[in-house]
Amino acid sequence: MLSFKNFGTYISGLLLVFAMAGCDLSTPTHVGDNSKIPSNLRAVSYSSLPDWYNDDVRYALQAFRNTCKAKIQYSGSVIPDQELLREKCSMLPSASADVATIRAWFESHFQPYQIYNDKGGNTGTYTGYYSPVINGCRQQTNVCNEPIMGVPTNGTNYKGVSKRQIVSNKIGRVLYWANIVDVQNLQIQGSGLLKLEDGTSVKLNFAAVNDMPFKSIGTQLQEKGIKPEGGYSADAVWKHLKKNPTLAKEVIYNNPRYVYFYETPQQSVVGKLGTPLSKIRSIAMDDSLYTLGLPVYINTNLPNGQKFNRLMIAQDTGGAIKGWIRADIFFGSGDEAYQIAHGQHSQGKMFILMPKEYNYVKPTK
Repeated sequence: MLSFKNFGTYISGLLLVFAMAGCDLSTPTHVGDNSKIPSNLRAVSYSSLPDWYNDDVRYALQAFRNTCKAKIQYSGSVIPDQELLREKCSMLPSASADVATIRAWFESHFQPYQIYNDKGGNTGTYTGYYSPVINGCRQQTNVCNEPIMGVPTNGTNYKGVSKRQIVSNKIGRVLYWANIVDVQNLQIQGSGLLKLEDGTSVKLNFAAVNDMPFKSIGTQLQEKGIKPEGGYSADAVWKHLKKNPTLAKEVIYNNPRYVYFYETPQQSVVGKLGTPLSKIRSIAMDDSLYTLGLPVYINTNLPNGQKFNRLMIAQDTGGAIKGWIRADIFFGSGDEAYQIAHGQHSQGKMFILMPKEYNYVKPTK
């Protein structure tokens, strides 16, 4: 089990080495046209970001490099100027740059804005997710009783079609089989590693979703007056459902949202942005509000109460991740990540870093 005391050690091996251009703190030449004005942003100074000067932003820079490699979909309400963001990517510091240099680069090129919800509040919810490792089969068995499917290749429509219909009518290509509870968890997390009977492992990543609403399994149990041993934590809920397969099928199919996967030889977890996610530096956000790929500073706590203030990169989204101040923290893969992710549920503030030289906030009249 991962020790929170040694949380810094847990992330110390995550820094990857990339050959990039040297650090450029010069003034960019492009100025945005101010065509998008999200009123939920209020400019602040870097000193307003809790523990900003204590965060090892080298790890965030490595994650941001993936943004610069991505094909960004500029959509939502918070949209950076495309040319200006590309210019920032052309000025990335070297991978060997020290923390002070990288912090100075972010401060020189990005303006922080505190995020407020539509009611004027400045706090929201932070949960966690991870990439699970589950047992799977190539053929259906009593244990492997639910298909894991890829997107239909025959043009059959799956958008707006419920999970129950998709599974019953096999609207998709059956890739593998696994226990229905594990498949539901896989769909919630968006990726995972499948261990097959012959000892081989298969990496599955998010491919598509049916655009149906997400209905919480835990909430359904509460509505039925069913309380698993251990409460309504993910771990307690999954254990209870595995012991009660009839109930499991009922509540899982009552959640109409369905996620398709694709098999990949790469072991990295790929988010909605289309690039690998970085442990505890990538977050999922509401992509109907935010263009994915931007740096976001979060101020919250871990399950044990430890402060968690650091620069993250918005590189993923999720069916339950809705709202201005709402994020899912990616904790990595396997049991260690699970120990933290399944207990993560805290409140906190959020700040988004937008490229400078651009007026993102509507002037007050």
